[in-house]
Amino acid sequence: MLTSTLIPSLSTLHPLKEMTFPSVSTDTRTLEKGALYVPLVANRNGHHFVKQAIENQATAALWNQHEPVPDDLPTNFQLFFVEDTLKALQKMASNYRDVVNPVVIAITGSNGKTTTKDLVESVLSLGAITYKTQGNFNNHIGMPLTILAMPCDCQYLILEMGMSGFREIELLSTIAKPNQAIVTNIGESHMEQLGSREGIAKAKMEIVSGLTAGGSVFIDGDEELLKPYWNESTKAIGFKQDNVLQIEQVKMLQEGYTFVFHHHQYSIPLLGKHNVKNAAICIALAQELGFDTEQIQTGLSAVQITGMRLEKTTGPFGELVINDAYNASPTSMKAAIETVKEMPTFEKKIVVLGDLYELGEKEEELHRSIAAAITPPITTVIWVGDFVHWMHDEWSKHYATSSTAAFYFKTKEEAVKTIRSYVDDQTVILFKASRGMKLEELINAYQQEGKEG
Repeated sequence: MLTSTLIPSLSTLHPLKEMTFPSVSTDTRTLEKGALYVPLVANRNGHHFVKQAIENQATAALWNQHEPVPDDLPTNFQLFFVEDTLKALQKMASNYRDVVNPVVIAITGSNGKTTTKDLVESVLSLGAITYKTQGNFNNHIGMPLTILAMPCDCQYLILEMGMSGFREIELLSTIAKPNQAIVTNIGESHMEQLGSREGIAKAKMEIVSGLTAGGSVFIDGDEELLKPYWNESTKAIGFKQDNVLQIEQVKMLQEGYTFVFHHHQYSIPLLGKHNVKNAAICIALAQELGFDTEQIQTGLSAVQITGMRLEKTTGPFGELVINDAYNASPTSMKAAIETVKEMPTFEKKIVVLGDLYELGEKEEELHRSIAAAITPPITTVIWVGDFVHWMHDEWSKHYATSSTAAFYFKTKEEAVKTIRSYVDDQTVILFKASRGMKLEELINAYQQEGKEG
């Protein structure tokens, strides 16, 4: 239970008596009875919605000391005056982390954060009480709310840390004080803000800022840009021989992979060779925490991955649909295409690719770089969007073959009938694009047409 002693308040509206709260929220629409409301000042001033918070049965609120206090607040509604409500929320979270004192695992990376979080939670939850980041609550507001939502008997707290600029992960790490940290990879996301992949690596490695004494950071050891950060606390994991821990004997199966890691064979029910590395990082972490091989394999086998991350479903024509439309970067798009190319048994291999965002000055070059991955056994490629015309152009000039059909559409609506005409029960079809493309709408549209037809 959360208590008012966690709040860094300067004073209170009414005489102070210790209060307890079942939860904390910055959104009046999600408040439950007895909750603490935290009004933030952004596009709108949350202080202006305090009456809605009261109507939804909140019992108290943080309050910026410079904001006027309404005259008609109920006498049983407490205000805790603070210098800044956002900073107070973050301090509350840090205080609560200390009170509960779980083992905190912080996860960042350009791609694979959520899948790795799901893998770690699936393994650690077998032997302990765990709590993990829900949805995309991984920024300077969402992560503190995640911490404050963990149960008071939590033993392992698994936190995603996202960012779009420098110093952001440093702040999150300082708040969370992780005992163990993970950096999944370095891609091109947020290149627009960070300037280069070197800048992205620097920003991701801020995760060690709050790392507690004796903690380790598990990293993608195959990534050259992370090698300058190797030290005694680093566990470098990858396919190359110079890694501290090497992944070997990788074999693709219909439903996932088997591989050897740290002298033991493991299997995962996930597509994508990059997920073998995510799983190996999870294994190394779990071993560090005292889990044995059998426990780890049981957890890996039972993992439930958050939606739209190489998510497999069967479509209305018997086709295998791979929905990887939650987000994309050039690195993750190439990896997804390679995954489809490696899959056995399918006569038709279709990739539907959409725009990539936040790539900065190199957006044309990076879109063009993906064309080289679109080679047989890909049988059909369908581009949808504005920026993918660069990919289409590059492919048409240098990589086009008679065995691969290719189509370019500006809108999702235009692509529906073409997809429908190429799909049957011998097909695997991948959908991949940045979040802003909402490519899952295209999946729904072509499948709906199939049901109606």
